This record gives sequence, structure tokens and C-alpha cells, in this order.
Amino acid sequence: MIHIHFIVNPIAGNGHTPLTKDELQSYFISGVHDLTIKISEYKAHATLLTQESVLEKADIIVACGGDGTINEVATCLIGTNIALGIVPMGSGNGLASNLKIPKNRRKALEIIRNKHKEHIDVGSINGRYFFSNTGVGFDARLIKHYESSEKRTLLGYISACAITFRDIKKNEPLSIGIDGETPMINPFIVLISNSNEMGYKLSLTPKASLQDGKLDVLVIKKINRLKMLWLGILILIRKVHWLKESKSFQTSKLHLTRNHSDFFDTQVDGEHNRIDTNQLDISILEKSLCVLTAK
Repeated sequence: MIHIHFIVNPIAGNGHTPLTKDELQSYFISGVHDLTIKISEYKAHATLLTQESVLEKADIIVACGGDGTINEVATCLIGTNIALGIVPMGSGNGLASNLKIPKNRRKALEIIRNKHKEHIDVGSINGRYFFSNTGVGFDARLIKHYESSEKRTLLGYISACAITFRDIKKNEPLSIGIDGETPMINPFIVLISNSNEMGYKLSLTPKASLQDGKLDVLVIKKINRLKMLWLGILILIRKVHWLKESKSFQTSKLHLTRNHSDFFDTQVDGEHNRIDTNQLDISILEKSLCVLTAK
């Protein structure tokens, strides 16, 4: 018997199409697959539910939601023999898209039933795991505004983007040093990626890979508003390297220091995360997570 546990975020993607056991049962074989559904009710609840499923000896644990739900579930499976399945139900779905897991529910469930396994890299920022990307600067402030919005859609994302542009001069001055280099004053963004998508098919690091043992780092120095608009266009056509203020490199470890402050506002897999320290240690754990993907 194959024990498959589904951890479902009922409000992912605005909760328009809830996942039910009756629906799931039609994709699996009675007597071969034993299905369990657990519903998350609040932030970090998916982590608790996954920890229970690990103790209950589930063979496969499926995250049904967006990148935030996937992060909560996958965090518990690092270094185990339990495979992570994904049913993309969020608005961005960056990691699922990178793994070629379709948003079509039937096709996503077929991938889980077929059980094709691969191992992917995992990022770590001060001991917290990330699977797609993490960052400080504009993207962290953008996610902070996005989370306060009731619109978890592309339109809501664009609206949060506009608010972040408007408020950019109100933010506390930021000085960041990277691995001993001369500190940058108010960098526009420092993005550290494990995958090549941020969600909504957008990418700042299109060459990033989940299986190369490296993190792709994009640093964009302080830029004016006109350059910000130009950057927006370059993101859409995946040509961020055309911006002369940008610098990209790969690494397995990264150290960030913030001067004149004892905290970092960051985003981790599309969720705002305040870290109460002026030091960030970021690293890669090679092929430490087993995931179910299309062949």
C-alpha cells in the first residue's frame, strides 16, 4: 500500500476550486493507494500537518497550494526518503513551473501517481530553507505590500509593485556588504535564486538550475525610476543582464552584512520574512529534497 498524504491550503488561488477526497480517489487505485487529506487553517499549519504525516510514515506528501505552502511542506522532508508531490494551486506557482508540473490538476495528479523521482537542491538563509529564491531590497518590500493586499492575483502583484515604486524613497537607508566587498548603499535588489522562476512566468535569473549545486545571485545597484521602468521591460523579455547596473554570479555560499541596523526585511519563496540580525548566511544543500516530477 502506498500512503499518500495531501496537505491542502484551501485559500490558495483564492480557493475557487477546492480539492476533495472524492475527486482525488478517481485518479488513484483503490487497494494500492491509501489517501489522506489534511487542511491547513493558518500560516505554518501546513508544517505541523506535514510533521504529523512524517510520523505517520507517509510515503508521499503532496503540497496543494502556492510556493508558500510548498515551502512549509518541503521544509519537513529535506534529507528524508519521503517524496514531495506538488499540486499547484497558488497564484504564482514559481517552483512548480520550474519543475514542469502543470497547473492542470489532472496532469499534476498523474505525475504523483507515476512516482517519477528526482532530487533537487535546497537553499538555506540563516537556517530557514528556500526552494525558489530569497532576497532583500525591492522584492522584499514588494512581497510585504502584496501580503497586505486582499488580491492574490497578478493584478494584485502589479498593484503592490506600483505601491512599492511609490514608497521607494520612504524606506530606511540600506547599506549591504557582500562577502567582504565594499558595501553598497541602497541597492535596488539582491536576489538569490535556486530556481529560474519567481512565479507568473517571470524570471530575474533565467539560467538558474535546481540541480547544479549553485545559487544564482543577481545584484542591482541603486537605480533611478526611469531605469526601474526599463528593468521591468527587461524582466518581461528575460534580459536583465542588459541593465548595466546589474551583476550576476554563481556561488555555493553568500554572506550579507547590513550596516546601521539589526534586522533584514527579506522575502523567502514569495513570503515576507523579517530576520532580526544584521548578518545573513546563505548556502546551498545539494540534492537534498526528493520531488515527483514529469519524466
